Formats: sequence, structure tokens, C-alpha cells
Amino acid sequence: MDDPAIDALTCSARGCRAPAEWALRWNNPRRHETDRRKTWLACGEHRPSLGDFLDVRGFLREVVPVAGSPTLES
Repeated sequence: MDDPAIDALTCSARGCRAPAEWALRWNNPRRHETDRRKTWLACGEHRPSLGDFLDVRGFLREVVPVAGSPTLES
């Protein structure tokens, strides 16, 4: 990654300080408007477990590389 702001992003998994590679975009349809997206960041190791946690609840909407996440662009 060439952007220092993106390079500083870390995984959202508890206790993980690894650089974020993925943006897991999600919403809770009972609490958020359908077009609203929240973002969890994930390293390669935690992408499956964080994604599974959101997916089993029906919250996961998409997974994109951090550099391409519209919720992280200025």
C-alpha cells in the first residue's frame, strides 16, 4: 500500500495489531438504514473468523480490500 493512512490501519480482531488487508462492510438491519455500512478491518488471518461472525447474524454485506473500501476513502 502506498497511502500512509491506510498502512497505519490495524485488524479489528481483539488483541491483533496486524496490518489490515480487508474491509468487512456490514450493517444490522434492525438498527441501521439499508444503505448504511459500518466497517471492520481484518488481517488475512482474521478475515474468515470476523466474516463468519457477521455472516451468521446476517450482517455481512461485502468484503473488499482495504485500499478499495469506499468507507475508508476521504
